[in-house]
Amino acid sequence: MSVTQETWKHEYIITNGVRLHYVTQGTGTLMLMLHGFPECWYSWRHQIPEFAQHYQVVAVDLRGYNDSDKPKEQSAYVMDELIKDVAGLIKELGHEKCILVGHDWGGAIAWSFAYAYPDMLEKLIILNLPHPAKFIQGLYTPQQLLRSWYIFFFQIPALPELLLQSTDYQAIPNTIQTTAVNKNAFTPDDLNTYRNAAAKPGALTAMLNYYRNIFSHSFFNKSWGVLNVPTLLIWGENDTALGKELTYDTSTYVKDLQVKYIPACGHWVQQEKPELVNQYMRNFLMI
Repeated sequence: MSVTQETWKHEYIITNGVRLHYVTQGTGTLMLMLHGFPECWYSWRHQIPEFAQHYQVVAVDLRGYNDSDKPKEQSAYVMDELIKDVAGLIKELGHEKCILVGHDWGGAIAWSFAYAYPDMLEKLIILNLPHPAKFIQGLYTPQQLLRSWYIFFFQIPALPELLLQSTDYQAIPNTIQTTAVNKNAFTPDDLNTYRNAAAKPGALTAMLNYYRNIFSHSFFNKSWGVLNVPTLLIWGENDTALGKELTYDTSTYVKDLQVKYIPACGHWVQQEKPELVNQYMRNFLMI
């Protein structure tokens, strides 16, 4: 069965008081995909047609991003609200459960959602975002503190926006391109998609507000138990922002865990090595 981009549908849904844009393809069990910073639904372009052969794939623009609503209040981007968005999406799309896939910030939301609503998940797939407890541990090490310098820079009011939007938002594509190991993974059109998404009114501040709430997020003062949801962790080994060591001993927190490392690959793993990521996902899902 061949599924192509021409059958993607762009839709909107209202949940938790916000209007979210998403792209969908396929039918069956829901596979919900959550992107990271500074991206949008488009980061899943290599996965949507692949898995639409077996599932109803939904790749959403997170609140504050691209064509989704962008609440002005910083408090609108706390983790509790982001979790509610996901729960509402699953229900509004007519499902009781889903396979949840998250990368970067989408991964952070997916981890937190799995603990809050484990009964709403069949399986969990995380790409290049460590378990929250492991990330917190990492911040106590000099090497991860250095890697995470931008989190602290983003706490400054207004200045990050000024720098990121200077020279026609060129910092957005530059960040992606310079941190990718596989430079050929992104065409100029791909990079312009992310630049244009960040340039939409209100988007940049909304995207940064995720970081500006990070130290008040529940995962910084939570006692993490053992997750019972079957979980696949895929990791590009050359991530400049998150060290591979953050994945070690994740099994302490996840009962049923598979970890797949991808060498010669950076943070943008599902875009840099899409065939291998799709293969690992297929094997985990047994399709």
